Amino acid sequence: MKITIVSDEQQFDRIAAWRVIGEILNKPNAVIGLSTGQTTKNLHHIIREIYQLHPFEVKDVTFFGVDEVTNVPREYAGACYTMLKTQLIDALGIDDDHFIMPPTLSDDFEKECHIFQDKLESKGGIDLQLLGLGTNGHLGFNQPGTPFENETWLSAMDEVLEARIRKETNTPPEKALGGLTLGIKNIMHARKIILVAKGASKADIVKEMLSGPITTANPSSILQLHPNCEFLLDEEAAEKWQITHKK
Repeated sequence: MKITIVSDEQQFDRIAAWRVIGEILNKPNAVIGLSTGQTTKNLHHIIREIYQLHPFEVKDVTFFGVDEVTNVPREYAGACYTMLKTQLIDALGIDDDHFIMPPTLSDDFEKECHIFQDKLESKGGIDLQLLGLGTNGHLGFNQPGTPFENETWLSAMDEVLEARIRKETNTPPEKALGGLTLGIKNIMHARKIILVAKGASKADIVKEMLSGPITTANPSSILQLHPNCEFLLDEEAAEKWQITHKK
């Protein structure tokens, strides 16, 4: 495992941003998976800034989001499609053929799972997958208890997140919300993974992820087995692991 611990938040975001840019420079037709959330928002901004100051070739790069909220309008500000378009994709001038996302609305989400996965495989598979980390260890919408052998699927949503989305979108109780997500198996097939986590709220789960047992109770623990995974952490997120590691 490669573990990188950074003390300064701006440096953290710049390192993560340059990991993505470096992949593009190294492989101009790279397939790169992005994640949404507070941890990745700033690094998207930095990639955008660097591109504007020092443009690099992106016409053959394919981006995709690791997951998407289902049964909400695609224009909803909390839809992964909209967040990624706003934060990064539009600023890089990425066309629709090179931005792969499942729809938020469909009559057949099982079919959409297959389509999403087939599109990624037709591009040659995932070169780099950027992952955030949930406080319960979830990756994408793969919540604790998700089988490691799962491929792209429609997951149930975290209760707190579901309540927030229902309120923001006025979604009635009878309409099921969920998360269409790459499965753990798909994530583990990425050639390179960068897991980013920062803040004291992630300290417990980071410790379990890095040194705890590999168990579906903590989906992120499976990353211990990936041959090319970097864990990029700030000092607060790494604190409890460091204490244990020094003993």
